[in-house]
Amino acid sequence: MSAVYVMWLRQLIRYWRTRSRIVASLAQPVLFLVAFGFGLGPIFAQAGAGNYIQFLAPGIIGMSILFTAMFSGMEVIWDRQLGFLKETLVSPSSRFSIFFGRTLGGATVATLQGILIFFITLVAGFRPASFAFLPLTLLFMFTLAFIFTALGTALASKVEDMQAFPLIMNFIIMPVFFLSGAIFPLESAPVGIRTVSIFDPLSYQIDALRETLTGVSHFGLAIDFGVSLACVLIVTMLGIYLFNKIEA
Repeated sequence: MSAVYVMWLRQLIRYWRTRSRIVASLAQPVLFLVAFGFGLGPIFAQAGAGNYIQFLAPGIIGMSILFTAMFSGMEVIWDRQLGFLKETLVSPSSRFSIFFGRTLGGATVATLQGILIFFITLVAGFRPASFAFLPLTLLFMFTLAFIFTALGTALASKVEDMQAFPLIMNFIIMPVFFLSGAIFPLESAPVGIRTVSIFDPLSYQIDALRETLTGVSHFGLAIDFGVSLACVLIVTMLGIYLFNKIEA
């Protein structure tokens, strides 16, 4: 447990020391919120679908968490190149503890990013249906962050090229995000996109955030929770398997 705590704390310290990266990571979600929210808002309203900011905000929160969580895996490559990973792996701590601590730390950082974006959406005009569900919202935010931090760390354990990693991440992230229903309602999407979205784990996370924040759901909160739990178990087992095979 001490190794888990050390790795978790190390991720938070890194987050605090790189305040310029914090500002940079907020730029893209804010750009999407402003460009889509205010640019497409009138069209959304004319179509009789209501306030687009209310619909979009949960998706932008999920986007912020997704990007931060996935790219946290890059730190594994940095640590490998700087030699810190080798020192960590030869310590008495188990690789499970190291992986779990890293994942918890990255998930905590990604959740903090999501909370910052949540406050920005409030400034943009978003209003949650009920603040009573905010604890449940935080739970799903952390679950989303844990899933994709574990996935990013697992993939980083098999990639040694620092330049290749962002390309691989973007190749995965962009389809996952755009097919999740974060920026458009799945109910009105073509059948092909609705079918693909069923196999997109982010779809259930975004749907859960939208349900707890606005009371609108596509899949239902019970299904969202069940799929989220299954994803946590799958990516944790995959991450442990790949991290156990990592060579510093």
